[in-house]
Amino acid sequence: MSAAKWDARALTCIHRFAGPVPHDTSYYAKALFGGILACGITHAGITPLDVAKCNMQVNPSKYTGLVSGLKTLVAEEGSKGIWKGFGPTFVGYSLQGMFKYGLYEFFKDYYMNLAGEELSQKYKPAIWLVGSASAEVFADIALCPFEMTKVKIQTSPTGTFPIPFGAALAEMQRTKVETRFPFGSLVPLWSRQIPYTMAKFFFFEKIVQLFYTHVFTRPKETYSKSTQLGVTFASGYLAGVVCAIVSHPADSLVSQLGKASNKGKTIGQITSEVGIANLATKGLGTRVIMIGTLTGFQWWIYDSFKAAMGMGTTGGK
Repeated sequence: MSAAKWDARALTCIHRFAGPVPHDTSYYAKALFGGILACGITHAGITPLDVAKCNMQVNPSKYTGLVSGLKTLVAEEGSKGIWKGFGPTFVGYSLQGMFKYGLYEFFKDYYMNLAGEELSQKYKPAIWLVGSASAEVFADIALCPFEMTKVKIQTSPTGTFPIPFGAALAEMQRTKVETRFPFGSLVPLWSRQIPYTMAKFFFFEKIVQLFYTHVFTRPKETYSKSTQLGVTFASGYLAGVVCAIVSHPADSLVSQLGKASNKGKTIGQITSEVGIANLATKGLGTRVIMIGTLTGFQWWIYDSFKAAMGMGTTGGK
């Protein structure tokens, strides 16, 4: 096939029960929906871990660990206390996942076509990185208002900020000069999520490739769907551990921005007061567990959906 006729959108993982699946509008639409399922469900499901992690970041003297932090929250606010922020988490991360996964599929093909067949094979890891970073830029714009609302709900002292989703959004809008709603946290969010997503997609793709090169050495399509999804989950979990470490300082900063005592302070002031070491380590253990599990299940849900739609699982040799 000549370089002029080569088109990345016609290349796909080949599903063992079907032929090549072209990356057309229908494919990208399904990828968008798969991203909603992958991120909305998983992030909302671990809301208690997120509540504990955020409070460990903004008030480490009171919330000293995951278990003790959850116990403190339940003792002071009841069982509902550990589910604060469920609404904005579900909506925000559903939107983020839609753009993260759907646009990654699009940008990956787009950049491969810009590079051409030979360079796409030679610089495949670079395409993974640029494609995932491009997708995350748009994903975070969609997420930011809901992430700001979630953090404010989760870290505000009891009784000082509304907990119901609608009331919280209204309060954020009413106090937008103070809270910088809806995009005041976009830059730290980008600084957290873009490296996180680049690591998430790069290491996932790389680990999947290593599995099919060194462990499952037959052609990928000859393995059962359950085996392929097992590779997906393991690769996603390992990639998630790396992601948690890479993005934790910025994640801590986002939480600090939602703290009432930091109102009006710049990012530089907060960083100086809290310290780089604390931003990088406070709540990290909890976040490693949370993000590893989260990322593993996100990729598993996404690839399960893709396999069910006849799109094949992600990655390979």
